[in-house]
Order: sequence, then C-alpha cells, then structure tokens
Amino acid sequence: MTAEMARAAAAQRDGAAVPRGRDWRVVPMLLPYLWEYKWRVVVALLFLVAAKFANVGVPLIMKDIVDGLDSKQAVLVLPLMLLVAYGALRLSTVLFAELRDVVFVPVTQRATRRIALAVFRHLHALSLRFHLDRQTGGMSRDIERGTRGISTLLSFMLFSIIPVVLEFMLVAAVLFAKFDWRFVAVTFAAVVLYIAFTIGITEWRTAIRKRANELDSKANTRAVDSLLNYETVKYFNNEDYEARRYDDSLQRYEVMAVRNEASLGLLNVGQAAIIAVAATLLMILCAQGVVARELTLGDLVLVNGLLIQLYIPLNFLGMAYREIKQALIDMERMFGLLEEHREVDDAPDAGDLPEGPATVSFDAVDFGYDPRRQILHGMTFSIPQAAKVAVVGASGAGKSTLARLLYRFYDVTGGSIRISGVDIRQLRQTSLRGAIAIVPQDTVLFNDTIYYNIQYGRPAATREEVIAAAKAAHIHAFIESLPDGYEAMVGERGLKLSGGEKQRVAIARAILKNPRIMIFDEATSALDSRTEQAIQKELNAIAQGRTTLVIAHRLSTVMDADEILVLDQGRVIERGRHGALLAGGGAYAQMWALQQQEDAQRRAERENAAVKAATET
Repeated sequence: MTAEMARAAAAQRDGAAVPRGRDWRVVPMLLPYLWEYKWRVVVALLFLVAAKFANVGVPLIMKDIVDGLDSKQAVLVLPLMLLVAYGALRLSTVLFAELRDVVFVPVTQRATRRIALAVFRHLHALSLRFHLDRQTGGMSRDIERGTRGISTLLSFMLFSIIPVVLEFMLVAAVLFAKFDWRFVAVTFAAVVLYIAFTIGITEWRTAIRKRANELDSKANTRAVDSLLNYETVKYFNNEDYEARRYDDSLQRYEVMAVRNEASLGLLNVGQAAIIAVAATLLMILCAQGVVARELTLGDLVLVNGLLIQLYIPLNFLGMAYREIKQALIDMERMFGLLEEHREVDDAPDAGDLPEGPATVSFDAVDFGYDPRRQILHGMTFSIPQAAKVAVVGASGAGKSTLARLLYRFYDVTGGSIRISGVDIRQLRQTSLRGAIAIVPQDTVLFNDTIYYNIQYGRPAATREEVIAAAKAAHIHAFIESLPDGYEAMVGERGLKLSGGEKQRVAIARAILKNPRIMIFDEATSALDSRTEQAIQKELNAIAQGRTTLVIAHRLSTVMDADEILVLDQGRVIERGRHGALLAGGGAYAQMWALQQQEDAQRRAERENAAVKAATET
C-alpha cells in the first residue's frame, strides 16, 4: 500500500473525509470485473442508443402528425401512417430499454458478487492485529453500502449519465437543423448551468453525507457491540447507559440527516428553477415564430416534446449524480478495506510443510504487539517429535502469545520459529495452519448447530467421524440429551452452552481435525474437577504421537509433560520436568505449593458445606 493510500485509510478510520477527487479512483478498479462480460456491455450500449433514437424520434413524428392534421393540408393516409410509426417508436423506446436492462443486469450482479467475495477473502487474509482493532458493526455496514454502491454506480452510469449525454446531443442536433441558433443557445446554456449548479451543490452535500455515514456506522457499531455483550450489560445493570450512548449517536446522525434533507430541497428547487426559465424562454421563441408564421403548430409541439424528452432525464441526472457520488463514497470505504496492508503474507517462494511427524523450535524469538512494549525476550525452546512441552506462568507472561506466533497470526520481530527445520515464514499459511489444531481458553462458536461447530474442524468429515470426535471429547451424551440433538443451535458466540460445554465442543473440533501439532491453551480451565480429570485423560490420549504445546495455569494438568517452561515477563526462568522443578525449590515449586494450598482450602470448604447440609437435614 502506498503512503498516499495509507494516509487515506487512516483518515477514513479517524472519521476524516477522503481527499476530494480520490473517490473517483474506484471507477478504474471496476473495469476488470466488467471486461469479463464486455460483449454484454457492448450489446447493452447498442440497445441504449436504439432506445434514445426512438425516444427523440417521437417528437419528430408528433410534429408531422400535427402538421398533417392541419385543415389546409389534411390527408387521411399520411397521419394514419405517422400514428402507426408513433406507436412503434413508443413501443421501441420501452422495448430497447428493457432489453438493455436484461442484458446488463448479470454484469452488475456478477461484478458485485466478485468484489464482495474479494473483500471477504481479503479480510480473512489480514492479520489478527487488524481484527483486534476493528469495529465489526461499522465495518459490516461499510461493506454492505459498498456492494450496494457498485450496483448503483454501474446502473446510473449506463442508464442515466450516458443516455442523458446522448439525448442532449440528439436534441441539440434536431434544434440546430430545424430552428435557429437561439434555440440551441438557450438549451445549451440551460444544460451547462443545470449541470454546474447540480455538481456544485452536490459536492457541498457530499461532505454532509459522508459525515452522516460515519455517524450511522458509529451508531451501528455501538448497537452491535452492546448486543454482543448482552450478558455484561445485564451484569452491571447498564441498559439505560447503553441506550443513552446509542441515542447520543442517533442524535448526531439525526442532525446530519436533517441537514442532508434540507440541502436536497435547495438542490431540487434550484434545478426546477433553471428548467422552468429555460423552458419558458424556448416556448416564447417558438410561440413568436408561430405568430409570425415562420413556424407551424407542429414545430411548437416538437419543441415542447424535445424539452420534455431532454429535461425529464436531465432532472433525473441530478439524482443520478447524487447517487453516483454517494456510491463512490461508499465504494471508497469498501475498497479502502482491500488496501489494508497484509501484515502477514506468504513469501513468493513459500512451500508446503513436509510430510510426517513435526518438530517445533523457537530460536531466540523476540516479539511485541506494540514496538514500545516487548512481550517475548529471546525465547528459545524445542518440542521434539511426538513430545509434550508445557508452558506455565503468571497472567501476562506471554504464554498465549506463543500459540499466536506458532499459528503465524503475527511475525516475530527477532529470531525464528521452525517446524521440522523450516522457518514458518517460508511456509504457505494454509499448509502451516492445516497441521495445527488448538483448544483455546476462550471458545467462541458460530451461531449454528452443534454438529456444524464440531464438523468445522474438518468440513469434509462424515457424520460418523463427527460423532466419534464428540464421544472422545465426552460431549456425545450431553448432545444426545438435547431435544434437537446434534442439530441444536448454540446461539450467538455459543451463549446457549455453558463454558465447559463450549470447551468440550472445541476439544471435539480439534480431535476431528487430526493434526500433527496440538496446542492446548488452558484447555480445561472452564471444566469442573470431575470433568477435568476425564477430559485430561482424553487430552493425554490425543497428544500421544503428536507434537504438543500445552499452555496451562493449573500445574496438575502438566505433571506428565516432557519439559515444563516457567515464564516470567516473556523470559524462560526455569525449565525441566515436574519432579526436578519441585526439587529445585524455585518459582515452579512456589506456584505448586500455592495451588495445592488453594485446592486443599476448596476441598475443606466443600466438606464443611456437605457436613452443614447433612446437619440441617
């Protein structure tokens, strides 16, 4: 992305207006999508030209009909033929216009579809850093308006701008051929003044529309964010607070929307005034010619018909220009997403991960989400083939960062991460991530069925394989107990399931993927003690034969690890097996003693509660 694009993208995110004239740059971006159906575009243009010739021909036929019905030269056959021609031209105008639409609509829909898909794919290709900073509600609204803007732009460009230009040229030619220069001069001056006024007012209105769009996106972002965090709102009794924040955004949008409508009224009145003055002048000139017997009544009808033919679409041109400008603004915001830099991208010579069991090594890895705050300092360790390495430490020590780096959601700022001896920056991301599965600490599910969420680990899996994975994760019995079984909906972000149930779905999903490398990121943190013990046995079974990284808080879950790393502020301060670390009496031994004390206290509390309950009964 160039520096100019970066500045524009930053300006968009900050709510600033895009530099004037930049919004038109999206037009060339559409050409590759139109070129695929160039023959349809050509045929649509031919139908358009035919429709306009038929349209301009109607007033010419009407002139001859009126003159033919004059009492001095009335001949029955001639007006009859002209009336038939008049009907044919009227029909041709509508027929060619409809054929133009039929031919061109597939072009518009295909271009919209392909661009929307390109944006969707690009958003998935952007780094995790972008998605952590994004505002989902506002971004989704930008995409929605942008795709709608494509259809608007293509339709109005072909069906409004080009027809008006063509029709003006035809009308000017007829006026020049049949009348004197004054008719052409008035018409030309009115069109130029009309277009200049429309563009000038619309450019002023554009700033208002941009600001209204920004406020609309902000209001939508607040609404979506609040609804996604429904439980949190309820926990803190903040419904009124959220309503006030949302209403504040709506109030600001209301002010800009009122200004927008007021400016629209000014534009419409100004356009109507220009057309009215020009039409009056032309009719005066024509009426004078009829009185002076230099023109016929048919000429008066012709001028009136040409004015209607010209000024009705010209009046529509004002709306078309406004819609095109709005479409360009909306598309600029959407195409701005396409210009977002891919922080993590495949190298030109990137290859696939070699087949067979994998080894993982972190070699002097440095990393920080923000250059001003480093998270990992010279992180070095290896996970041999089919071995299990556990990472423990206080919150914020950098444990989960290791998983994100291994998945290459970010690139390291120093050192390297290798799988089977290959730097992961030299691997295709699809190949790298296809070899890894993770059971995360915070499981977020799709708002779909339980079956869909488990099968998501491997979409091509059969139903039998999905059920087998659910059984291995000890969730099959629970699913079968539900009224809808595997077809039960889990709700937004899986809110219909408990934390433990969601985590077991995540475990089943990881099992189904059947990866070479497993990551357990606090995989049993949301489970009760009894379920944790059962799941832990399954996790140990799953880890057999796989290279496994365990990120843990509860030390009892990593006692069997081949090596345990103790992290503190992004550095490895201790490493070894469970027994050796306890014998060393260092940080790990202190953490173990503290957790044992906490476990003993919880057991005592449960026993006291049980005794009290028994005594009361």
